Parts: sequence; structure tokens; C-alpha cells
Amino acid sequence: MVGYDFYIDSFKGGSVTVEEWPLFEARAAEQLARYKRIYTVSAPDENAEAMAVCAMADAIAFFAAAQNGAGGVVSSASIGSVSVSYAGAAQAVDLSPRGQARELLRCAGMYLDIYRGVG
Repeated sequence: MVGYDFYIDSFKGGSVTVEEWPLFEARAAEQLARYKRIYTVSAPDENAEAMAVCAMADAIAFFAAAQNGAGGVVSSASIGSVSVSYAGAAQAVDLSPRGQARELLRCAGMYLDIYRGVG
């Protein structure tokens, strides 16, 4: 289990609150356990797995917020008399299950060596 202190201090995260952390951390840890069952996963350093869990927890939190309509993405901006338009996050990011799976694997792969071939 990755603690919230590690998420804040070492990973330098900030998009997940302390109240939300147990849920998102658990979902990310479950996903990492799944990767370990189906792929060859190795950690290049001692904090790699914890960093991967933090990155995946951030992504899972983003997907949850986007699906709930929070966290709009700026779609246009003007400087003269200051105008900003927000698009729904669903328009800017692939929120399909396949898109989410691809992003979670990318997040884990930033910190872990994940081999998907035959060993």
C-alpha cells in the first residue's frame, strides 16, 4: 500500500485529496497486480512500483472527474477583454474503457519495465 504522504512528498501529486486517496490507490494497486499477472513487470529502482501506483491513481482520479463532468478543459481563449471557453473533458480525452486501459498502462510504463512478449 502506498501512503498519501509518499504521493504528496515523493511523487509530488496534488490532484487527489487525502479522503479520495484510499479508493484511487486501491484501484491503481489492483491494476498493477493485474499487470504483474499477465506481463513480466520489473522495477528499475526501489520506489518504481509506488511511483507507478501514484501515476495510475492520478489517471483514475482524472477519469472519474471527467466522467462526472468536472474538470473542464480549455477549448478556446481570448486575451482582449479576457474570454475563456471550457470544453467537457470527455471531448478532449478518450474516456472509453480501451482509452483508459491504454493510459493506465502508459502511466505504469513510465516507472516500470513492462514486457508483453514471451519470456
